[in-house]
Amino acid sequence: MGGSSESPCDLDREFAPQIAQLLATPPLQSAQEYYDRLIQSKKHDGIRLNFSSKHGKGVCANKDFAEGDLILKDQILVGAQHSLNKIDCAVCSYCFRFIGSIEFQIGRQLYWQSIGSSIDCNNKRHYHESDVGSSASSSGASKENSNTLPEEVLVSLITGEMSLPFTDHFVLPQTVACRGCEEERYCSQSCADSDWETYHSLLWSNDIFLVAAKAITFTLLRYKKLKAQLEFQKDTDESNFSLLMEAWKPLSMGFKRRWWDSVALPEDIDSCDEDSFRQQIRDLAFTSLQLLKDAIFDPDGLVVASPIEDYFIHIDDLPDDKKEEAEKVTRPFLDALGEDYSAPCEGTAFFPLQSCMNHSCCPNAKAYKRDEDTDGNAVIIALQPIKKDDEITMSYIDEDVPYEERQAQLADYGFICTCPRCQEEKPN
Repeated sequence: MGGSSESPCDLDREFAPQIAQLLATPPLQSAQEYYDRLIQSKKHDGIRLNFSSKHGKGVCANKDFAEGDLILKDQILVGAQHSLNKIDCAVCSYCFRFIGSIEFQIGRQLYWQSIGSSIDCNNKRHYHESDVGSSASSSGASKENSNTLPEEVLVSLITGEMSLPFTDHFVLPQTVACRGCEEERYCSQSCADSDWETYHSLLWSNDIFLVAAKAITFTLLRYKKLKAQLEFQKDTDESNFSLLMEAWKPLSMGFKRRWWDSVALPEDIDSCDEDSFRQQIRDLAFTSLQLLKDAIFDPDGLVVASPIEDYFIHIDDLPDDKKEEAEKVTRPFLDALGEDYSAPCEGTAFFPLQSCMNHSCCPNAKAYKRDEDTDGNAVIIALQPIKKDDEITMSYIDEDVPYEERQAQLADYGFICTCPRCQEEKPN
């Protein structure tokens, strides 16, 4: 690998200070101003962000909360539904709310299951949905099921030609198509416009962003592997930078020009605005890098409960006479769905305020979706009374396991927990 830490790439040498600044923790004053503006803009008057030398960022109560009170509903900054989960759940590509109808959701899920069960798909597969009639593979949907229904029945559910009883109690938003592609679907024009303005107008026709993300993760994971191989080497900034440059080398060797300087000027951009256009693209790239870094090192689970589960629970809770009549229609579909009938929407997301909450093995808050929370935003509820100025904490792990197991799991987060419970249970 050599003893020199000098990068083989002119770009790295020329912009080393800027790159270091980009990846560094923001200055305290800048971070405080950002979070103050964010909290104010979202009208989260019940919380504030504090900084401490011991724990860094932390969320504190600006008022008293009673047990069960809503503390925060944190809007997703950036998120994505897991690819294989798209087989079971059709959701808005922006807010992750279930869309269409109960019939559409059931019919679509069973249709893809029937496609998956007709082919050998024991291995993990890539899934891409362009239209109902296309062929696809699935993972969870590939389970053998003796209750498979005729395709024409499933298609009639998807198209709305067939109705199930009592689905008027579970009305879902109608589907709004993307203005640029035929793949993304939304629960409203507002979500479609927001996604277009925030991400999709560039992503739908520019696979280069996905390639760029792979290049960054390739470098990060290669760096992690190199560092693990030299775990007994003294850990210094110089040695870490040398390893990073070695991890980056395969890509840096192919570097010619920065892509924001190379991309062709769009036809609707006047040549006199070229500098401004390239600066905007450059800023977008730097912002995307920071978001990717946050998503890689501090991801949060994205979960939205399925309305199909609520629907079948409603049927089961009907008076006996109505239940018996309804189940003549619904029972075949429930049997065909099997254990997957309650599959939620799942993905990975970055929540800007929830991610600032520190861990405790005796937390006073938790993430909890109420019946009315039907989108992908994070909902934080008080587990116990919280006084004004108290820090609001959550558990990153299952806090019911023993002390040693908790500490081992928390090691992956890079700290040793010293919460009151751990102090009490710590062996002498």
